[in-house]
Amino acid sequence: MIAEISELDLHDSRILAELQRDARITMAELGRRVHLSQPAVTERVRKLELNGVIKGYGAQVDYQRLGYGIRAVVRVGRVEYARVVRLIEQTPEVITAWNVTGEDSWILEIAVIDVEHLDAVVTKFCILTETSTSIVLNALRENSPVLPARRENIKPAIRKVTGK
Repeated sequence: MIAEISELDLHDSRILAELQRDARITMAELGRRVHLSQPAVTERVRKLELNGVIKGYGAQVDYQRLGYGIRAVVRVGRVEYARVVRLIEQTPEVITAWNVTGEDSWILEIAVIDVEHLDAVVTKFCILTETSTSIVLNALRENSPVLPARRENIKPAIRKVTGK
């Protein structure tokens, strides 16, 4: 059974924030940070995992230190779904692949060694359809903690000004 957002309380939100910052934290330390006992926090984490709120744990790696000098975003135009899925599966340089709405069918994040490598990867997708590539210069925000959505936390972007 999937947990409803309303079932997640402040303790769950704090647990999620802490685990997203450091998934290797011990249950004892996590409990201390969120003001719960170790058994209580362990049970809450287990429920979050069982309900699919926590999908898994993994290491965040530095692509540059692994030898990938360029990260890029490739927008892939309209193309037959199965063909692009096969190509994505055959292309290890694709870090993330989003099937999207709008003018493009896919948005891909790729990591490559250099411009020559970028050209080789993008060319594979150009054969299928039109593409547009942007090299990532800097990442201001990545892997930010995500907490349960709450309608009351939404602030209007622009306040309407009346001329009265």
